[in-house]
Amino acid sequence: MNNAVILAGGQGKRMKAPMPKPMFKVLGEPMLEWVISACESAGLQRICVITGYESAQIEAYLGERCATAFQSERLGTGHAVMQAIPFLKENAEDNTLVLCGDAPFIDMETIRNSLAYHIQEQNAVTVITAEVEQPFGYGRILRSENGIQGVVEEKDATDAQRQIHEINSGCFWFRTGELINLLGQITNENAQGEYYLTDTIAIALRNGLRAGAFCSQNPNVVLGANDRKGLLKLNTVARTAELNRHMDNGVGIICTDGIIIERKVTIGAGTEILPGTILRGNTVIGGNCIIGPNCVIDNAVIGDGVTITQSNVTEAKIDAGASVGPFANIRPNSRIGADVLIGDFVEVKNSQIGEGTMISHLAYVGDSDVGKQVNFGCGSVTVNYDGAAKRRCTIGDNAFIGCNTNLIAPVPIGNRAYTAAGSTVTEDVADGALAVERSELKIKPGYTDKKFGTGTNEK
Repeated sequence: MNNAVILAGGQGKRMKAPMPKPMFKVLGEPMLEWVISACESAGLQRICVITGYESAQIEAYLGERCATAFQSERLGTGHAVMQAIPFLKENAEDNTLVLCGDAPFIDMETIRNSLAYHIQEQNAVTVITAEVEQPFGYGRILRSENGIQGVVEEKDATDAQRQIHEINSGCFWFRTGELINLLGQITNENAQGEYYLTDTIAIALRNGLRAGAFCSQNPNVVLGANDRKGLLKLNTVARTAELNRHMDNGVGIICTDGIIIERKVTIGAGTEILPGTILRGNTVIGGNCIIGPNCVIDNAVIGDGVTITQSNVTEAKIDAGASVGPFANIRPNSRIGADVLIGDFVEVKNSQIGEGTMISHLAYVGDSDVGKQVNFGCGSVTVNYDGAAKRRCTIGDNAFIGCNTNLIAPVPIGNRAYTAAGSTVTEDVADGALAVERSELKIKPGYTDKKFGTGTNEK
């Protein structure tokens, strides 16, 4: 079984936040998550994450998912990998991939193809490289007639070496036993006074071992972020890639302004995503929908032919043909049935709304089970909280809830029952019944004249 060691101990001082650099997010996920998921997708299940600055944050995020090792001093990449030696010795027979936790765009194909090359060439060490137009700041790959000669860091490179465009991605395959031996031979005799993992290449060659370089077809494998501007660039690259992926699959995006689609989102062909829309988590959107403008859909399931306008949907399900918004809020554990109309300034929370129901405007439906073809008038509320406990309302099929009705849970409203406008309903309403709750209307003639006189009351 092959190993993976992910270096995630960096502080990222230029980010100016008390967080390990690999925990900063790209498209809603920590950079570290991108690297781990790439390893898992490539079949690497035995993973050790090297922590350092604010290690508790990473350990809390990982839980039992990966092993960890702590680097108490940041003395270079080689020193970081040394912390994983006990982990490596537990499985020293196969190969180990070393990666950077703040370089999120390593991909499954690069991992698998570089491993195949590493094994085929019988290399002790294989560095994963990429060709880039602007190599400044990266370690340059030094090649010879027989393969790779070494990697030279930017600060240690000569002017001629700085003209090289093939650069080190920071990812290496090693034969695990050789990696353990090579780590013991690294020194810190360089401009930075650090233990470079890249020095293992020259050491391996001196020891008569084979070393090679695999050039990835994905130039983004080298991209990382040292500051907020760099993080923005990573997000821009990832965002553009996701938009392109969905457009290739038949999703319509006529203007990309403000559209953010996280990478686990799926969208059916024929759906149109309008500006300002943010799609998060494991959201699933069917075909031929119109989503946006200015929507936030988070871990929701949206059926075919749904329209959502300027609204939020969180951990809810909306069935085919429904219309939501503008300015609606569909909260967790809600299901909006087929062909339902949820209009402006409507909030639905932890409720089931039957097909064909209309909640057109200015209503709150919380903790309720609503039947089919129900009509809610403007300003209707299911009063679900008594100050101590949440209770549910049940509303039957074809009921009519008049404007400004308050349904005091757990009151049930029967099939085809009506409530009169302005009623506060505290008792069961049987099938086909009308509930009217109003005080006597009293009109006092001349009230205004007595209060303000017969002239104008304007101030």
